Amino acid sequence: MPAPAAVNSEVTALIEVQLIDSLLLRDMIVSGAANLEKNRDAVDALNVFPVPDGDTGTNMSLTVASATREVNSKDFATAGETASAIAKGALRGARGNSGVITSQLLRGFARSVEGLEKINPLQFAQALKAGSDMAYKAVMKPKEGTILTVARVIAEEALKQAESAPDDYDALMRVILTSGENILARTPEMLPVLKQAGVVDAGGQGLMYIYQGYAAALGGEHIEVAPEYTEAEKPAEFVDDHDVIEEIKNIYHTQYNIQNLRADAKITELASLKRHLSRVGDCVNVTGDLSGIQVHVHTSDPGRALQYGQNLGELLEVNIENMLETRRRKEAQLAQAEPPKDYGMVSVAQGEGFTSILKDLGVDAIVEGGQTMNPAIEDLENAIANINANTIFILPNNGNVVLAAQQAAELSEKNVIVIPTKNVAMGIAAVIAFQPDVSAEENAELMNAAAQRVRTGMITYAVRDSEFEDMHITEGDIIGLHNGAVSVRSNDIHEVAMQLIKSIVCEDDSLITVYYGVDTKQADAEALAAELQDMYPDCDIEVMYGGQPLYNYLLSVE
Repeated sequence: MPAPAAVNSEVTALIEVQLIDSLLLRDMIVSGAANLEKNRDAVDALNVFPVPDGDTGTNMSLTVASATREVNSKDFATAGETASAIAKGALRGARGNSGVITSQLLRGFARSVEGLEKINPLQFAQALKAGSDMAYKAVMKPKEGTILTVARVIAEEALKQAESAPDDYDALMRVILTSGENILARTPEMLPVLKQAGVVDAGGQGLMYIYQGYAAALGGEHIEVAPEYTEAEKPAEFVDDHDVIEEIKNIYHTQYNIQNLRADAKITELASLKRHLSRVGDCVNVTGDLSGIQVHVHTSDPGRALQYGQNLGELLEVNIENMLETRRRKEAQLAQAEPPKDYGMVSVAQGEGFTSILKDLGVDAIVEGGQTMNPAIEDLENAIANINANTIFILPNNGNVVLAAQQAAELSEKNVIVIPTKNVAMGIAAVIAFQPDVSAEENAELMNAAAQRVRTGMITYAVRDSEFEDMHITEGDIIGLHNGAVSVRSNDIHEVAMQLIKSIVCEDDSLITVYYGVDTKQADAEALAAELQDMYPDCDIEVMYGGQPLYNYLLSVE
């Protein structure tokens, strides 16, 4: 059983700064992101249940990585502007409950320091408190012993320290790390499930790694940055077809040629020009040589993009187009040609089978994600934006995606209703219950009621040794989860399935659906269904291909 992880509370270098400016704040979030990424696997391993999709560290790391990309996209004049960019990037890239809560901590922080050129220790502590308050408000039923508790206690202790020594960042950061380590160690006392698993709260641990990175940057230390982009997150390549760009982040399509270059210009300056343009935009393409250069960039600061080119030579054939306005005109024309329908649906799903089922049922947009990778708020926002409907229902189909879906709904100007489904089987039941001829409120009630009637069991394997209630689980065991908790273990998938279904089926049930995963043979699923039919002759038994990874079966009963 893994022991609760510890965070080094020592600030190894004396922090002499008294004010945090724009550049230092950027260095702090970059350092925090790097430290979290270095320890991402350790945070993932703190998952309470020994299932193969513990992803708190991954979700938080991807969330903060999105913040660093946003803050590195251009130069900001003040600390307030930098904080706003950090919050914007984090919110856009927030994944899972831990990621969304992290984004709210950064969002509240940014609002607190809005308008400040530099941040003193008292203002920093006040901003931490504002972030904690906002994170609590974002969660419908806050639970103590989680990242929320760690953030709150740190903010409270930081505020006390800063009020007593308003110019001392060194003492402030020592209090932040020490109080954080102390409250993190106490989280198992607040949540029995943590104590039984022998771990501290994963989200709180992740937050401590971020704050540890802050302290390192303030002390002038360097944390080696992990690779900036994963294979799935490479920066956008050069694209000149504006219609295929899902979200226009940089407004102006900017093109120009450079002729009559400076006499002392060197060919290496083309690479330098490209780097400079990448800091103020995307879709950068620089071609040519010292006889002439062709430049293409999408940027929200075309003046700076032109200035970079002018440093090399004379500008010719300058063309600047507002892509956002062009898209608005096209969308307005499309809206006139196609009036919005009454209802649309967005569903989160993972697996070819589930995607096909949901599309056949009339779901407009499928957002890839589920147990093994929670989608970002930005993914949900884009899906909402692309549906021409007056009311849109979102089916998160995972308890760790509900909060992100709620944030996406709040950010949208459309009428968006979240049906808090915790798995795809609940989502399918909700879609089937939808009625196109009743009001949005009635549909929300119908869909929620249908989803709640579904009881599910999931079968996967244990990724580590663990103790749960009176059950000893060994790495590699087949485990069955009922209502999200481990209830059955064995070394045989079929045996786990049979035991699990017995704990789920009630006398009045009429339908059992066996959704089998990508690594499960259809013949095995059909054999299981045949045995279930013999056990429950009054129930209809259906076998459907879900195609979900890591989970052999999702068993649905209603």
